[in-house]
Amino acid sequence: MVYAHLRQGRVPLPGQLYFLTTTTDRRRPLFEDFASARFVITEMRRLHDCGLVSSLAWVVMPDHLHWLLALGHSHSLAIVVKLLKGRTAVAANRGARRHGAVWQQGYFEHAVRQDEDVASIARYIVANPVRRRIVSRVADYPHWDAAWL
Repeated sequence: MVYAHLRQGRVPLPGQLYFLTTTTDRRRPLFEDFASARFVITEMRRLHDCGLVSSLAWVVMPDHLHWLLALGHSHSLAIVVKLLKGRTAVAANRGARRHGAVWQQGYFEHAVRQDEDVASIARYIVANPVRRRIVSRVADYPHWDAAWL
């Protein structure tokens, strides 16, 4: 598998900041539905509340997710993403009474360097609905959050 090969040699570090992006299967807009988007948000909050990650900023778009997080001390990033995708796929499929893949395999992660401006990354993430012309103001989009607010 290509994704596994790309991740060889990467060692996730506890406390490391990551900018994560993952897309829905075939980029279908599965999260246009309010309830389906909330399944993703609920699971991200659960992962945060149990200490697997510390969420700094995120946005659930109709066909993808952007998430700025600090990795906790107990699980690798791969395990966190697997938990997120697995649990949200089950919940979203059950809620929409459908079957099949919800997420594309793999994900993109960028380990945030110390010289990068974390607040700028967070602004980029939460402004995604504006750039995609879904809304004209960030405040008009319901599926985002940032630790600074």
